[in-house]
Amino acid sequence: MSKLFAGTSGWAYPTWKPDFYPQKLAQKKFLSHYATQLNAVEVNYTFRQLVKETTLQNWLAETPAGFRITIKAHQVITHIKRLKGTEDFVPRFLGTIEPLAAAGKLGPVLFQLPPNLKADRELLANFLKLLPKPLSAAFEFRNASWFSEEIYATLRDHPAALCAAETEELTTPEVATAPFVYYRFRKPNYPPDERQQMIERIQKNLADGRDVFAYFKHEDTPEGAIYARELLESFK
Repeated sequence: MSKLFAGTSGWAYPTWKPDFYPQKLAQKKFLSHYATQLNAVEVNYTFRQLVKETTLQNWLAETPAGFRITIKAHQVITHIKRLKGTEDFVPRFLGTIEPLAAAGKLGPVLFQLPPNLKADRELLANFLKLLPKPLSAAFEFRNASWFSEEIYATLRDHPAALCAAETEELTTPEVATAPFVYYRFRKPNYPPDERQQMIERIQKNLADGRDVFAYFKHEDTPEGAIYARELLESFK
């Protein structure tokens, strides 16, 4: 049965008190409290550094069974090498997050490409061959040249997901290319009518048998976490 996973891009924000975290909650207990409210989180700091196993073990200990941890791919892969010549680094990067996969808590891995990287079907196809088939991969293209049928077909061949990212600058077409759908809701605020539209879009994907991962922007204010909690509650 398909399932909705919703959360934010990070959790370590004292400014979420008292609307999301209790006022007196210690910061070291943030993740365990977060995981009582939401069932997934997107980790962005793996973009800049390889995660230590001790850190992963802490995350595993602080989250319940069924919780999912999505990892953003390291910048060496997406921004420095720009998907080219990554044969050595990709296995090294994936090896660091293997404990999450072994525990059944690894969500999709997000490959966020730089805005100045234009569409290259062959580059994408060759990169996808490096990824192990069991890995759920999502690609956030930030250059509109990628939004074409030949790119969607290339993603389907793996299969990997086209990340449906909503920012104030660019909104990705919503095209399903994998057994799961990945949303990044990046606007600072979503009025009630837009949140209702989210529910309808997610409902359709769940009805089609696809798991849905939905991540809201992390801000100094707790809106994103509250939106994610409301979203989960609407599907109970």
